[in-house]
Amino acid sequence: MRKTIRTIFESLLRLLLPAGGRHRSADAPPTPELPDTPTLTIPRVPAEQRLLRGEDVAFLRPYILTPEERQERQERRLQRGRRRALWLATYGVEAGPRWIHGVEVGC
Repeated sequence: MRKTIRTIFESLLRLLLPAGGRHRSADAPPTPELPDTPTLTIPRVPAEQRLLRGEDVAFLRPYILTPEERQERQERRLQRGRRRALWLATYGVEAGPRWIHGVEVGC
């Protein structure tokens, strides 16, 4: 059975894939001559124009948050967790609290 499958695949591959290298037939069409294409030139920009100034950038250091922004971020994360728990509850998945009154709840 294995030999039969192998011969079937070999014959299909011979039909689908062209012969490679010098084993090609003599009546194969010649390769078309392509004209030389111009190379891509990238315009040069002076160094003064490439540098960014502090006034040009909206957030210079976005990883530094003010205490108000940090509180808002924490509230958004908690709200997202509550919404995810409600969404999972509609599918019967319990994603309740891990800690209740300081005691870890096991599954």
